[in-house]
Amino acid sequence: MDLQEIRKQLDSIDTEFVRLFEKRMKLCADVAEFKIKTGKAVYDPQREQEKIASVRGMAEGEFMKEAVGELFLQMMTLSRRYQYRLMEQVQSASDFGFQRVEDIEKKNVRIAYQGLEGAYSHAAVIQFFGEQADMFHVRRFEDAARAVFEGRADYAVLPIENSSAGAVSDNYDLLLKYENYIVAEVFVPVCHCLLGTQDAELSDIRTVLAHPQALMQSSQYLNAREDWSQISVENNAVAARTVSEEADKSQAAVASRTAAEIYGLKVLEEGINHNRENTTRFLILSKQPVYRKDADKVSICFELPHESGTLYNMLNNFAFSHLNMRMIESRPIPGRNWEYRFFVDIEGNLDDPDMINALKGIAGEANHMRILGNY
Repeated sequence: MDLQEIRKQLDSIDTEFVRLFEKRMKLCADVAEFKIKTGKAVYDPQREQEKIASVRGMAEGEFMKEAVGELFLQMMTLSRRYQYRLMEQVQSASDFGFQRVEDIEKKNVRIAYQGLEGAYSHAAVIQFFGEQADMFHVRRFEDAARAVFEGRADYAVLPIENSSAGAVSDNYDLLLKYENYIVAEVFVPVCHCLLGTQDAELSDIRTVLAHPQALMQSSQYLNAREDWSQISVENNAVAARTVSEEADKSQAAVASRTAAEIYGLKVLEEGINHNRENTTRFLILSKQPVYRKDADKVSICFELPHESGTLYNMLNNFAFSHLNMRMIESRPIPGRNWEYRFFVDIEGNLDDPDMINALKGIAGEANHMRILGNY
């Protein structure tokens, strides 16, 4: 046969394939109706495994067995998503426990942040809540998250990502350890300054104090001074306070210009971070699962069975619902070697039926899923 004849036969087979596929999906609608009436779960992993084993046995040759198994896996995945969509139409909007509000309450609230006055977390509080906000500082990020969980604060501000240094990984774990919810995010531009005592000059500096990320973000500038030693401290505001209190002109801190004003220090050099577009993303955490009607990002986390293809199938829930994934981050699950928990940001709102459909699919197929916030 020539190429045109082969293509003609392929077209004929494809036409028949589409007809049979549509017939199969109509039967899936009947399955959805039955499950609605009986309360039976959409996802039945044992049934799917038995089905894939059965169709693989019908094929000849190892390649064909693998291909048929993959084909039917995708068809059953499409069947599940079709069933979720039909069930959503019958059941209306899902209730994930979130409440829609007109705006995030900013008055008569108390905010916890890590560090001291002059830290970038302090700047994030001011940017979102205003300079007159009732705020207090704590020593660790975990202390801020716990303060909200225990009711000692209405909100906590936590850094989660820096445009040059990457994720603040440990803070992802805090989103699960304490059952708080993300209600907003703030982006704070980073401009690191080298701060010294009022009588200091650049030639006097021998030791530089800063948070490890600030040292990394300013490494090109600092590493060029081979006679300077670098010391990591809890945060940049602590570094600035230490330099101020010890009044040693051989010491300098990497911190903001605001920190210089608060602690009476001199700006020896401004903008020493090599990425001038450097920005830190902060999350605003609340005990209340609320979201604004114009929220456009949903954050979730989920755990997967330790099996081949599970992440691929899970992420296909977003593709099938035409949702754009902005970020994915993995963290090891404590006590379970080589198993991971995934954190994902998706564009959308909890009022969107496509979002509900995707989240239902993930909740049904994952070992565990939690919606962290819509903001």
